[in-house]
Amino acid sequence: MIAALKAGSLALSAFFFSAASAAADEALWKRVAQGGVAVMVRHAQTVPGVGDPPGFRIGDCSTQRNLSEQGRAQARRLGVAFQARGIAPARVLSSQWCRCIDTATEAFGRQTPEPALNSFFDDRGSEVAQSAATRKLIAGVKRGEVLVLVTHQVNITAQGGQGVGMGDLIVLSRDGKPLGRLPAP
Repeated sequence: MIAALKAGSLALSAFFFSAASAAADEALWKRVAQGGVAVMVRHAQTVPGVGDPPGFRIGDCSTQRNLSEQGRAQARRLGVAFQARGIAPARVLSSQWCRCIDTATEAFGRQTPEPALNSFFDDRGSEVAQSAATRKLIAGVKRGEVLVLVTHQVNITAQGGQGVGMGDLIVLSRDGKPLGRLPAP
């Protein structure tokens, strides 16, 4: 009997936590819809692996770790999430890595390559310059505008101070302050 009550209590707690989390997510989506923000998106789900294979080359997708079919579907759901809320990004900038370009293209139908968003996972020496360039992009967001930046885990951690899963989003104000995190749709 006690075990059943505890299980029921845990289920009820999970329900309320889930409802509160969903409400917080929708409040953050409403903030995005107001504009004046940058939304950093970690590329969608990839085939298994970490980093890229030895000898990878930008511009040659056959040498990179790419999106899985689940990742392509995840990216399309991202685009639907924006459309369902009436959010039309003014600009969609992407790392030059194929998994980021493909995420942006699947989600928004367009992207502009931006080297500042490239991964520095294997080259920490470029982190300072790239992060400064990314902060400058974020600071340039105009009132009412939504800037989408499709990039990598290391870049998002450098800007938002927290890690995210594949396909997750961090919303930043123009001054670079994190406003919140949204799970991959």
